[in-house]
Amino acid sequence: MTNNLFKGLFAVLVIAMLASYMTMGRYNALVRLDQDVQAQWGQVENVYQRRADLVPNLVATVKGAASFEKDTLTAVTEARARVGQLPATTPDDPAALQRFQQTQDQLGGALSRLLVVSERYPELKATANFRDLQAQLEGTENRISVERMRFNEAAREFNATRETFPTTLVAGFFGPRFATKAYFQGQAGVAAAPPVRF
Repeated sequence: MTNNLFKGLFAVLVIAMLASYMTMGRYNALVRLDQDVQAQWGQVENVYQRRADLVPNLVATVKGAASFEKDTLTAVTEARARVGQLPATTPDDPAALQRFQQTQDQLGGALSRLLVVSERYPELKATANFRDLQAQLEGTENRISVERMRFNEAAREFNATRETFPTTLVAGFFGPRFATKAYFQGQAGVAAAPPVRF
């Protein structure tokens, strides 16, 4: 009888140790993936900050063109101000990430209009400062695209791991610590090709 009791307790202890080990492994995997997402989010914020830092220099350079459209400069300045007022955002809150993206997209749109309008001002395009800022801005826009893609990849890896069994049980046990990560989405309306008129 005691031999069977000992075997039963040993079996329960082994099962408990295996379950504990598995839980720790899944928890540690989620922590690593969460840190990857957080690090990639930091990169996204860095490149957006770089763009925001370039805007005042670009606006100051463009203001030198006396007849430049004031509405365009105002739109860029206001969009830059909205970006500066954004609260801290985390990839765990889809609504906050969407607000962040919309505000950044507004600034991107205003900057695009600024660069399109600047084509009408050869004296502005001829200045080295404007050309340098334009090149830096274009490079930054490319970096934004790359970092957003990398962020989405890190979020996808986290979400896929989080949803697998038994990791989903571990994630559920720890609640919001391991919430599903939101993704950057494409701008509304970019799927439709612009009309071409001759």
